[in-house]
Amino acid sequence: MKSIRLGAGAGYAGDRIEPALELAEHGALDYLVFECLAERTIALAQQARLRDPAAGYDPLLEARMRAVLAPCRTNGTRIVTNMGAANPLAAAEKTRAIARDLGLTGLKVAAVVGDDVLEAVGAGDYEVLETGGRVRDLGNRVISANAYLGAGPIAEALARGADIVITGRVGDPALFLAPLIHAFGWAMDDWERLGRGTLAGHLLECAGQITGGYFADPGVKDVPGLARLGFPIGIVSEDGTVEITKVPGSGGAVTLATCKEQLLYEVHDPARYLQPDVVADFSHVTMEAVGPDRVRVTGGRGLPATGLLKVSVGLIDSYIGEGQISYAGPGAVGRGRLALDIVRERLGLTGVRASELRFDLIGIDALHGPRLAEGAEPYEVRVRVAGRCDSLSEAARIGNEVETLYTNGPAGGGGAWKSAREVVGVLSVLVPAALARPSVRMIEA
Repeated sequence: MKSIRLGAGAGYAGDRIEPALELAEHGALDYLVFECLAERTIALAQQARLRDPAAGYDPLLEARMRAVLAPCRTNGTRIVTNMGAANPLAAAEKTRAIARDLGLTGLKVAAVVGDDVLEAVGAGDYEVLETGGRVRDLGNRVISANAYLGAGPIAEALARGADIVITGRVGDPALFLAPLIHAFGWAMDDWERLGRGTLAGHLLECAGQITGGYFADPGVKDVPGLARLGFPIGIVSEDGTVEITKVPGSGGAVTLATCKEQLLYEVHDPARYLQPDVVADFSHVTMEAVGPDRVRVTGGRGLPATGLLKVSVGLIDSYIGEGQISYAGPGAVGRGRLALDIVRERLGLTGVRASELRFDLIGIDALHGPRLAEGAEPYEVRVRVAGRCDSLSEAARIGNEVETLYTNGPAGGGGAWKSAREVVGVLSVLVPAALARPSVRMIEA
């Protein structure tokens, strides 16, 4: 049975580059896929594009392409990625320039555009899933609205001969599903195979997570070689069966446990995993270890797509002010608590307007609150005060008060740090699939 080998070159925007190069040089891949967009990433990219029309794509695009273009060209490996973020066309042009600089000619680069639906969503009457409100009521706080496109336009680009396909917002598994649709000629209403291809994509999309990253727990779940973790390879057969493995000799591990954890990652209902192309059903999936670092996965299913697309709406949420300072030695916890009390009172005395405030001792109660803090008193603590405000200037006042603890607070404070920053939030709406009009732009290097 014919099979396609897919390598996962990244699981998020800032991921390591060496494992992707290892995959590219491995020489046995048909496709190298970089999944680099989180929910908030594209809103931040839209802000960057507003500041500079030539920006808005993944900051590591150039470094990644310079690393893998030549070996991928030598080995006949095609590249699919969403590193285009808010500006796939600019990313494609940049990739062409890099290819020319490397002396690579004849490469066909495709940009998939059409996920930006800001104007259409703003003109409609769409409900925000998280709040029940309407997008139009958010006013000028909205900075972006990008629909999760499906695999169709990527598969079209591959059919038109693209060696590199660069998209903006698409469903993460769609990056892996599209090469399967193209290679095997799957119909866009072959729900069973689309469901299995989505399963393969879901297992691969987070790269190092399925090979032991975000899995290791010393003494409970030990993973070897995490410092040079190998990223996964999916060997997908024409019927949609997938075997997960990695480059021999690379760090990490592919086991039933790593694969099961990734299967359940970010899945609310395993029987209805909603994607642009299909409603995938993972409820009958079975896994079998078939060799060292090799797991076969079967049993994926699919149901007809909903006809709706999820849209991530980016907005200016608020401004966060933060300050930190450390105390060490005997009585460090007591001095830290006194520092927090002083800042709490100072923020009230000076009239700092914050809708939310946190007063934490990092290492004691910063994550789970004071009720779960227990054990011997530590020798050192880090004080943190953070607050949410309606303006950057107001947020800055919080860190300023923490900094004044240097000379106006308990003895021995050091390492003070402060910041004030804009916070971009993300909300979700559902729109008819027809609202997005994706298209493919071909560029030859």
